[in-house]
Amino acid sequence: MEKTVKQVEIDEFIRELSDGDSISVYTDGACSGNPGPGGWGCILILRHSKAILSGFDTATTNNRMELLAAIEGLRVLPKNIKISLYTDSSYVLNGITKWIDKWRITNWISSAGVPVKNQDLWQLLLDVSSGKDIDWLLVKGHSGCAYNEDADALAKSAIVSSIMRG
Repeated sequence: MEKTVKQVEIDEFIRELSDGDSISVYTDGACSGNPGPGGWGCILILRHSKAILSGFDTATTNNRMELLAAIEGLRVLPKNIKISLYTDSSYVLNGITKWIDKWRITNWISSAGVPVKNQDLWQLLLDVSSGKDIDWLLVKGHSGCAYNEDADALAKSAIVSSIMRG
């Protein structure tokens, strides 16, 4: 029998956290045109509670939205918990687990000899993940993973919001 996951406001979700808790964070970003209006979505899961976050930018890229989803999901979380962050973006996963240390050493110059794209967001991702226990995990997009699909829907809905406001 599957247990119900109740949606709560982010403040209530954060209050439920205790030292040593393990949570799952599902992130996704989307863009209508690349560049174009974009959105990001994030779902945080703790035991039987979930919280959602989303946002948009009227002129952005898909990669920036993927990064912002991870940043915003991590930004609200304290350092005393275990985080499993799921992304369908190889760019985000490889960037934070493989490339970022070299970028920092080379003063944010890529292996192609050009400035690293989205350096501002990579630095912000480093800041919000500093001192946190994070497992970075790749989930295949549009493969039926319910929470990834939900994060994708949040990101796409945020695009609609940005277009309606713009």
